[in-house]
Amino acid sequence: MTSLQTWPLTLLLVIAVHWSNSVEDNKIPSLCTGSPGIPGSPGLHGSPGQPGRDGRDGRDAQPGEKGERGESGEPGQPGARGFTGDRGDPGEKGERGTPGECAVAPKSAFSAKLSEARTTPLVAGDAVRFDKVVLNEQGDYNPETGRFTCRVPGVYYIAVHATVYRSSLQFDLIKNGNTVASYFQIFGNWSKPASLSGGTLVHLIPGDQVWVQMALGEYNGFYSSPKTDSTFTGFLVYSDWKNSAVFA
Repeated sequence: MTSLQTWPLTLLLVIAVHWSNSVEDNKIPSLCTGSPGIPGSPGLHGSPGQPGRDGRDGRDAQPGEKGERGESGEPGQPGARGFTGDRGDPGEKGERGTPGECAVAPKSAFSAKLSEARTTPLVAGDAVRFDKVVLNEQGDYNPETGRFTCRVPGVYYIAVHATVYRSSLQFDLIKNGNTVASYFQIFGNWSKPASLSGGTLVHLIPGDQVWVQMALGEYNGFYSSPKTDSTFTGFLVYSDWKNSAVFA
């Protein structure tokens, strides 16, 4: 194609470009209708916006009414037992206490013997009255009756020593009218006095009585002199203080 032939076409294109610059893009007349384009890729997230303004503080409302108390829940299962803790340090030694009162052990003892005036024969069933008191600090032995009356409960040892001379002797140790022990010595034509001794343990409570009693009238050979004696003795071995009102 020659230059003369293309000139009108070139002029037309120049006029069209110039005219198109003076017209808004959205008002360009459509010369032809094209197919819709492919959707573009999603755009990137925009930058965070500026913080909004604080809202106005609300006013406090009136307190609501107290609700009803709920039902008690069921007890939970017992927890596992914890480990035993370490032993603590010993505490400081306390101050010494004031001295207490000294305990006084109960006492009960007696001893008596026959005087020479009591060497006359005795009748069976009679209590032997050891009338010469050797020891009777608590006053529980009565030389007028020959009987010991218990005041301190416990176990006692009761002993009798008899001098026998020119006669046989048999006597019983009596507790509240019952025989506790019996003793016998037969005369064998000895030229000198003989001895008959015995003793036993008895448990006594306040009010119990113990004495020596003749068993047979013809065996009554109790004897005493300035050189030999017949004695009746008793003393407390141990007391029942825990079980007695006397020591409460």
